[in-house]
Parts: sequence; structure tokens; C-alpha cells
Amino acid sequence: MAARRSIGIVVNGVTGRMGYRQHLVRSLLAIRDQGGVPLAGGGHVWPEPILVGRDPDKLAAIAARHGLTEWATDLDAALARPDVEIYFDAQVTAQREKAIRQAIAAGKHVYTEKPLAESSAASLELAELATAAGVSNGVVQDKLFLPGLRKLKRLIDGGFFGRILSVRGEFGYWVFEGDWQVAQRPSWNYRLADGGGIVMDMFPHWNYVLEELFGEVRAVRCTTATHITSRVDERGETYVADADDAAYAIFELAGGVVAQLNSSWTVRVNRDELVEFQVDGTEGSAVAGLRGCKIQHRATTPKPVWNPDLPVTESFRDQWTEVPDNDEFDNGFKVQWEAFLRHVVDGEPFHWDFASGARGVRLAEAGLESARDGHRVVLGDA
Repeated sequence: MAARRSIGIVVNGVTGRMGYRQHLVRSLLAIRDQGGVPLAGGGHVWPEPILVGRDPDKLAAIAARHGLTEWATDLDAALARPDVEIYFDAQVTAQREKAIRQAIAAGKHVYTEKPLAESSAASLELAELATAAGVSNGVVQDKLFLPGLRKLKRLIDGGFFGRILSVRGEFGYWVFEGDWQVAQRPSWNYRLADGGGIVMDMFPHWNYVLEELFGEVRAVRCTTATHITSRVDERGETYVADADDAAYAIFELAGGVVAQLNSSWTVRVNRDELVEFQVDGTEGSAVAGLRGCKIQHRATTPKPVWNPDLPVTESFRDQWTEVPDNDEFDNGFKVQWEAFLRHVVDGEPFHWDFASGARGVRLAEAGLESARDGHRVVLGDA
């Protein structure tokens, strides 16, 4: 029987929604359920999570729920353990940089949620520290591993679009204010002092999606808004929501592609999925979401005629063709976790590193600068 290679992983922020659902349950524990991550030379990597957070009762409850025994409220003590090789961070943004510095100083490989830090300067410094320490490093870029975007990538690689002209993206949903309906997102997302705001939350995502699929972002114009200025927190207390809850941006990409992306927590959904990207090219177009992807080729494009005096008699949505799966698409967070574990143990390439994460923070800063000063911001070299 092939050997099982156990690897200790500190999971910090596991009591939060993302840390618990996507990273512990749907990634690390799912990897254990499948028998580990297969290695090139045989055997499997077996993750051993050590849960870290500030609330011992919540940590103990999560551990008991999933048959785990290792948890701690002392991060330094957890990082000092010789069986720990990886530190993972899913804390609120404001607490992330300090903890990552501790992990690098302890000689641990680091994998983290985005944004990497609250500023691009701090993000670049973390990248330099990790490189100097010789530790593997990575930032979660889950959208790239979603079925819809993987289908879109397949179309791009196959030349389906011809010359890509533009990208139009819509992301968002109505996040309840917390008074008569419990909010679906934590209250810190809406407070600037706690690192909240949709630009810092979503622009790091948009940077790697645009960069990897369509081209490097060269410039941005952005308008932000705080549409809902009063919300109710988890304790039922009303607070001032001063962080941006919507952003409307135009990104200029290398090669002349123009991307328009709207991000909002104050929009009611009238689309098939919570995020959709329409890509238009000289030879064809596609609309990709989280899971689905529809296409319309040049040869089958209908001929709409503008006539506001007559009712529409055709269904525009029915004129698109669904791209088949042609593969099994696993959870995107889990797929990237498997890639990072193979990178640490087997040395497989992993380019979603701190430098990539720093470019995402840089784009968020540029978007906020554009919104604040009212002008187009040209991005320098990363």
C-alpha cells in the first residue's frame, strides 16, 4: 500500500463563514474523505487541520462536529509545532498581515484568502519576505476553478472568439440590512475601519480573472457608492455602514480588450447566476457564470432589428447554446487546495502566489483612487 504523507495545517479563522464552509468542510475534510491528494510518485497527502481562532467554545464545537481533536487559541503555540508545515489564513482582512508575518517567521508555507493585505505595499513586502524565507506561498483565486470559467477558458484556448473585443460582468445580490432579515454577510464588510468595502473584496478577484483569461489590467476608471448607510449587526445593534457597497468600473486590458464590471451588494438578481461574464469577439460570444456557459457563434447570430413600435416576438435567451460539461468539475476551493498541497510536497508549479495577490490589491487601490479623485488611473508595473 502506498504511503500516506500527513501534513499539519493551521487553519486560522475557521469560525467564519468562508473558513469553515469552503476551506475546512468543502476542501480539507473533503480531501480526507476522498483519501487524500494523490502524489506523482505514489502515495497521498493527508491534511491534518489544527483549528485556530479566538473563541474556544466555537472551536471545540467545530472540532467535535467533525471528529477533529486539534484546536488552539494561541497562534504562536500552533505555529511552533514541528508537525505544522502550512499556515492558512481566513481571518478578517485587518488581522491577516500580522499573522502571515508570524507564519513566515516560523518557517511555514503560507496559503491565504484574499486580499493578501490591506495595501499593495504591505502585500509586496509579504511576497518579498516569503521569497527570502524560501517558503511556498499562495493566495486563493477560486473563481478560476469554477466550472463556468473553466468552460470559458476552454473556449478562449480553442480560439472560439476570434479577436476578443470586450467583457461585461455583473456580480452581486441584495444583502439584507439586518433589521427585519438577517444579513447574509458579516457586518465588518460594511465598516471601513474593519477593512470592509466591495472594492477591496472583489477587485482582487477581478484582477486575476481578467489577467488570466483576457490580459493584464493597464488602467481603471471606477465609481463607488455607499447606497445603504445604516445596517444592523450580529448583535442587533444599528451601526453606520460607511464602506462602499457598490462599484461600477471600466478596466482597460493589454491587447485592447475593454472590461466593464459592476459589483454590488445592493442589487436584486435578474440573471441566471450571481455572477455572469459576457465575452464578445469577432467570431463569437459567450456568457459564463459560476457553473454554466452559453455561446453564440458568428454563423448562428440572429439579426435583431430595433423597432420599439412592435412587441418582441423572439426569445433572445433561447438563441444561445449551452456548453457541455465534458468533464467533472469539483469544488473550486478544493481544486486549488489540492494544487497547493502538491506544490508544497511535490514541487509542482503554482503561480497563484503572493506576487499575484499583490497585483489584486494594487488594482483595488487604483479603483479606490479613481473613485476618490474622479479620474482614470494607469497602473504601473507590478
